[in-house]
Parts: sequence; C-alpha cells; structure tokens
Amino acid sequence: MIIIKKIQNKIIILMLILWAVVLLSTAEASRIKELAQLEGVRSNQLVGYGLVVGLNGTGDSNSTQFTTQSLVNMMERLGVTVDPNKVKVANVAAVVVTADLPAFSRAGTSIDVAVSSVGDASNLAGGTLLMTPLKAADGKIYAVAQGPLVVGSLAFGGKAAKVQKNHPTAGRIPDGALVEREVSFTFGQRAALNYRLKNSDFTTVSRMSEAVNKRFGGNIARSLDAGQMQVTVPEKYQNRLVDFVSELELLNVTPDTLARIVVNEKTGTIVMGDKVRISTVAVSHGNLSLVISERVDVSQPNPLSEGETVASPDTLVDVSEDKGNLVVLNQGISIGEVASALNAIGATPRDLIAIFQAIKAAGALYADLVIL
Repeated sequence: MIIIKKIQNKIIILMLILWAVVLLSTAEASRIKELAQLEGVRSNQLVGYGLVVGLNGTGDSNSTQFTTQSLVNMMERLGVTVDPNKVKVANVAAVVVTADLPAFSRAGTSIDVAVSSVGDASNLAGGTLLMTPLKAADGKIYAVAQGPLVVGSLAFGGKAAKVQKNHPTAGRIPDGALVEREVSFTFGQRAALNYRLKNSDFTTVSRMSEAVNKRFGGNIARSLDAGQMQVTVPEKYQNRLVDFVSELELLNVTPDTLARIVVNEKTGTIVMGDKVRISTVAVSHGNLSLVISERVDVSQPNPLSEGETVASPDTLVDVSEDKGNLVVLNQGISIGEVASALNAIGATPRDLIAIFQAIKAAGALYADLVIL
C-alpha cells in the first residue's frame, strides 16, 4: 500500500508539473480574433444633425441662427406656420448625433447613439432627441435616432459661482436608433478568407499560418505579407463557413512584439515591454536644484532723529546637488533587472525618462524609445 501511495503521489506531482508547463506556455498566447480581423467584417460610421427639446432654459441662445432656422423648418414640416423673429430657442439645442453600425446589422436592430451639442447650449440634461436620420459616407440613410438623453452629469450655478460634474453638453441614448437599411455583404459564399493583422508583424502572421495549418491540416493558410493571412476554406466546411471561422478564431497564437519604451514627460508615465535589453553601461544621476529667493531688509532711524527709513533688497542664491551613485548595468539584462538597477540609484519617474534618453543617445539601449 505504501508503494502504491508513493506512485500515486509521483503521478499527481508529474501531472501538476505538466499542467504548470501548459499554463506557462499559453500565458502569453492570444486568440486569432484578438490579433486579426476578417476582411470585410467591420462597422460603419453614421452621423446626423438633429434637435434636442425639453431643456430647462439651458438650450441655445437666439444668437445661434442655425438652431432657430432648424426649429422653424421642423415646425413648418409639421404644418405649423411661425415667425422666425418671434421664436425663442432656450429650451432647444442643435446637436450632432453619431453612431457605429455593426457588421451584419439587420433592419430593426437597435444601436447606441452619442449626442453632442454644436451650439452654445449649457446643459442637455432632461432633453429628448427628435427623429434624426443618420447617414453614412455614401450619403444614404441607414438608421433613425430618437429618444431621451442620458447625460450623467450636472451643472448648477449663477453668475458668481458654478458647480459642474462630468460633461453636461454630451450624452448617449442606449438603443436609441433603429437600423432602417442593411449593408449588403455576402458571407456564406466565399472560397477564401483574408485576415488582416491589427499590428503588422512578419513573425506573428507566420505563427498564425502555422497554427491554422496544424489545426486543419494541409497548407490552407499562407502569409501574404506582414499584415495579411489568406485561408482557403476546406471542402468539409464549404457549407459551414460560420463554424469554420469560429474554430479558426479560437486558435491560440503567441504574438511577437517590438522592444519599446513609451514615456510621457507630461505625466511622468513610463511603460516598458518585456523584450527591452541594454548593453553594459554605467549610469550616474544626481539632481541639481537651484533656489533663488528675495529678502528685503528695512533700516529705520532712531526715535526723534532726522534720519529716513531705507529698504535694501537682498538676493539669496542656494545651489545644492545630490550625491550621484554610479551603477553598472550589465549587458542583456531583463526589464525587471533594468527597473531594479535604476531604482537602486533612487531615480524618480522623471529621472528615469532622462536616463533612458541618455542611454539611447549612448547607443546602449536595444529598444525603440517613444516620447509622447
């Protein structure tokens, strides 16, 4: 029994080790659907001009002529004749409505819309968007939007003070537009599929093709260039193209990334990739601070004397420089070792930006340095 238990324990340990190896091997893998997009399957942008009504005196002013003109035109289409000179638009705001028409959207499908003021309205809260046609780049109407706005902000105040939270002149209408026209696209009758990588890379597209050929057999996938993979649909999937695309896009591929350091000098943010390497270099960084202050000394005469009060300015200059520590960074160390070595000299994020720029200038940084 003891021998059997030992064998069972060894088997369990071996299975745990194999499972850990599998997890480590797939830790950086991504599905093909995250790395590439099927050519032709994309959304389309829509835009329209409309009016938001029902505002509590926070709409456009009378100086916004296009709002007055739009309101008068709308009233005339509804059979109401009005005098443009007597129209007040304090409760009305002219807006631009935008939306994305997803792929395979059918007539009657609801989509979200974003509403933004184009006049001088101060707040769109509580407003209702009137029927607004949404057009695509070809000038055709593909959807119609209407409904109450969700602004998610507040703005109150008077002439002397104002309280504002978030942005009150823009809002959204969930499911606020109905699709009226479908984008013609035939998907089920295709002999080949083209996938375009979101980030072009020769190594990544080669790995994708290898993974597809390994899963489905043969040489159905081939890399056309660094950003495109062409896949021939197997015969058994000719009538089940959706199932084929589903299985293909679920395949895991480990993408290759560039060694890159991105720094933002405005915020002091630094982001480094895991492939960042440096050659042997010595770094010394000392902070130099210069303090200049003005002080005024006042000289007063003695009581009952005929002297005058004299003010004499005095300038104090103080220069201090922190002690620099020379740290040697060895060749080929990883990002974790780079961070540990630079932290050893007590460098702040802004100091690190200057250090990376100096290392790059010295030719010792094996990565792209991107400064925002």
